[in-house]
Amino acid sequence: MPSSPEETFRRLVDLLLAKDMNAVADLWAEDGVAEFPFAAGTSPRQLAGREEIRGYLTGYPERMDVREIPAVTVHHTEVPDTVVVEYSANGHTVRTGKPYQLDYVVVITVKDGLITRYRDHWNPLATAAAAGTLSELLDSLRPGAVR
Repeated sequence: MPSSPEETFRRLVDLLLAKDMNAVADLWAEDGVAEFPFAAGTSPRQLAGREEIRGYLTGYPERMDVREIPAVTVHHTEVPDTVVVEYSANGHTVRTGKPYQLDYVVVITVKDGLITRYRDHWNPLATAAAAGTLSELLDSLRPGAVR
């Protein structure tokens, strides 16, 4: 079991590449939270609890086939249980076969080796473009769109 925030994040990357989403969810504390501040359209802005996170991750490899994480930079903060991580993910979207390359900035807080808070900053436009859902996302952002 990883103990530091950096070790926990690196374990998450290994499990993501192994496509073991159940084990990824197990890295969260029972009451851990995942936040997506830039989420748009139908994407959730927050997931509360390990089981909600597990449900969100179910089927992820069938949507996004992440093949490599070529760059990871970890920034340690003055708070020992929190790190800021910059990383890139490469692969393809399963539905369209289009290449998937996205840069992320994540703020991760860990207690006793489990994630208590995960703030994931990603570009929803780049994700929607790769997934072939950009027009739907843009339509959902128009004034008067039902959200």
